[in-house]
Amino acid sequence: MTLRSLAIVLGVSHAAPAYHFSTITGLRTALAGIGYQRFGEAMLSECAGVPDPEARMRAASRAYLAFALQRPGLFRLMFTKELLDWTSPDLAGPATAARAQLSQVCEPVTERLHLGPTAQRALEHLVWASVHGLAQLAIDGQLGPAHAPTDLPGPESGCPDIATLLFREA
Repeated sequence: MTLRSLAIVLGVSHAAPAYHFSTITGLRTALAGIGYQRFGEAMLSECAGVPDPEARMRAASRAYLAFALQRPGLFRLMFTKELLDWTSPDLAGPATAARAQLSQVCEPVTERLHLGPTAQRALEHLVWASVHGLAQLAIDGQLGPAHAPTDLPGPESGCPDIATLLFREA
């Protein structure tokens, strides 16, 4: 896609998109930045007022999955590194803020297990990979047509999810 082809689809002059974005990468980056802002807000909203750390991790995971399912094209764009300008503060700021929420929901596990910084980062990657993998599989239709809570790991299905496994007493 080019800015010119986008202008045709939108029914505006071919110069209109270039007035706001110098390249298609600039447009994609702006869209992804807005996506990360909304993504972060969705997780923050879902976790607000949830005092239990396990329930908070599960709430953040639910918000992550819901965002991906409601906006699959935007979700894919946000995680396609080569299409975006990660030096842009309009993208880096919201992406960093959304990523910080992952650290926050993992912090109680980090403290309980007395993990150092390297292990903490590995734990965050484990949680992220789990929920992102479920989101990607759901978007791609690999989990079947329905996405009811009973179709996914968690208390509703009886299959332990990542939160259950991490907060289980050793």
